[in-house]
Amino acid sequence: MRTLCASTLVGEFFVIGFAGLVAMRTSDLSMATVWTVCGVAMGLCVLLCGVITRRGGVELGWALQVALFGSGFVVPAMFVLGTCFGALWWASVHYGRRVDEIRAQRAA
Repeated sequence: MRTLCASTLVGEFFVIGFAGLVAMRTSDLSMATVWTVCGVAMGLCVLLCGVITRRGGVELGWALQVALFGSGFVVPAMFVLGTCFGALWWASVHYGRRVDEIRAQRAA
């Protein structure tokens, strides 16, 4: 599960950075506000890559997906990208757990 989820989070890291560039040009928010929010979200992506298998890691990932979707109120294209990454996150968690179960069965 860790590999699939981390791959999704790395993709989100870059999308959040690019969305920050768009938000800087198209919104009325200050540059400091945009990059503070984007920086925290990007940092959370990196942090989650390391703690995804720990307790609460998947739930934090879901919170990040909701925030990514909500950023569509600032950059409308993020509604579509947030939905896509939400689906990718679900698939990463769902199929990642299945792969982990199959590996455990084969090891036993």
